[in-house]
Amino acid sequence: MDRYNRVARALHWIMAILILFNLFLGFAHDALPSDWKVMPVHKSIGLTVLALTLLRILWRLIHRPPPLPAEMPAWEKAAAHVTHFAFYAFMLIMPLTGWIMSSAGNRPLNWFFLFDVPKFAVSKGDAIVGVSGGTHEVMGFVWAALILVHVAAALRHHFILKDRVLLRMV
Repeated sequence: MDRYNRVARALHWIMAILILFNLFLGFAHDALPSDWKVMPVHKSIGLTVLALTLLRILWRLIHRPPPLPAEMPAWEKAAAHVTHFAFYAFMLIMPLTGWIMSSAGNRPLNWFFLFDVPKFAVSKGDAIVGVSGGTHEVMGFVWAALILVHVAAALRHHFILKDRVLLRMV
């Protein structure tokens, strides 16, 4: 069976956990206790996702993924490619827009309270900060929906079509 290699699978699952947890923190941060330091952790996870995404892109350029099954319809292959491209775009754009917003704030930006992260040279009134804020929020909801579609498609392949698509990443 064609499978993704160990590094690709590890990056996929580590990033999946980080992204799901970060979406939860982003959606629920107002409802969570303020002493939990939710936003600094949310920002740190976002920066981690950005770094892992760059590593993942490099890995994917060097190591080709296994081909999709030959019997898979062309529309499904196209949908898979579009979804994966969208995921990579989200994994880059979401952390970058968050970083831009954080750069305009007064609070320090650090990585898990271990070291400071440089800020972009932006101010609260800059158009890029406003666009980043709106983009970050809307993309969070769109990404959550896209993840649900992705999971549903993987489960469809495993339980309904009974093919080996899901097992390539497990």
